[in-house]
Amino acid sequence: MHNPRAVVNPRSSVLVALMALVAGCAVQSPTFDSVDHLRQEYSERTDLAAPEDILVPFELDDDLKALLDATMKPAPRETYRLEQVNDFIFRKLQLQYALRPTRNAMETYHAREGNCLSFVNLFIGVARNNRLAPFYVEVVDHQRWRHQNGMVLSQGHIVAGMYVSGELRTFDFLPYTPKSYKEFKPIDDLTATAHHYNNLAGEALLEDDVEAAERYLAIATDLVPTFEKALNNLGVVRARKGEYEAALEAYERGLENDPSNVPILTNLARLYQQMGRLEDAETVLAKIGGFQVTNPFYFVYRGELALANGDAARALEYLRDALKIDTEIPEIHVALVKIYMALGDLEKAQHHLGRALRLDATHPEARNLARMLAGS
Repeated sequence: MHNPRAVVNPRSSVLVALMALVAGCAVQSPTFDSVDHLRQEYSERTDLAAPEDILVPFELDDDLKALLDATMKPAPRETYRLEQVNDFIFRKLQLQYALRPTRNAMETYHAREGNCLSFVNLFIGVARNNRLAPFYVEVVDHQRWRHQNGMVLSQGHIVAGMYVSGELRTFDFLPYTPKSYKEFKPIDDLTATAHHYNNLAGEALLEDDVEAAERYLAIATDLVPTFEKALNNLGVVRARKGEYEAALEAYERGLENDPSNVPILTNLARLYQQMGRLEDAETVLAKIGGFQVTNPFYFVYRGELALANGDAARALEYLRDALKIDTEIPEIHVALVKIYMALGDLEKAQHHLGRALRLDATHPEARNLARMLAGS
């Protein structure tokens, strides 16, 4: 069982920003209905679906609210009410971590498991029901990426934030990772909903359900038109469908808000290659090369290009750069398998194949490579 981690952020500028957000946030009032308010925002911002068809990630049903009201005794001290929330989630429910799928509050409650955003959805719902004022916070310096069919999928890392006795605390459910966050960006409930649907889209893409991913991303980008992570993933969906001009439009919209977004630029370079615009692809890659890149998939992509051009030694250099960023991504080891096979070093190829399969035993490309190496 994993307990949430409470972190005090030392950066005064971030504290000021978060204090301003909370000061202006109506969830401080115990009579404020944040579910109803969010549904009203849905109706004002989207016509893709009826507002009632777009979920409120932190919404609790009447039965759970009645259970909470019966379980949690009224208390004037917010620290005690917070202890009640954590006791309910981690002791009574014994909530466990599961990477997928992303769940809303009620799904997390019934499953008794969830990922980071699933936990935050439940935490927000239960805490607000107990007259507390938590809010969603994106950890800017801890982004998550996934790799699917050569494209980089974007996801953010979300935690819960709250002021307790005047002190900012964050509540996290990300196991096995040191909590050294430095940059926090408070987000409103509308943006948090867009993150939720973006997560669902990424998971659908990993299951090759392109239609479901497109539906989720249509909601995410309609709720928050400037949400660059969802725009990146929308471009991936459109490229997968062969709709290159539409994919280009999605990437360009994302770059309007974030011109140095490496996942979008990496995908844009690949898209230009698919469109036969090789000079444009090189221009984008040169632009990325001028950044201090923290996205390992950029180096995976550069390694793939070098290997395709017959330069396995250069490809290996790129993949070593990727390993410096993260050693626990199966796609990095899969790329190394292919490079070492090209170099004729089957012992190292087998080593990285084992690493890839330990990280993801179901990885289709790793399994294909295992069959190839078994026959060699």
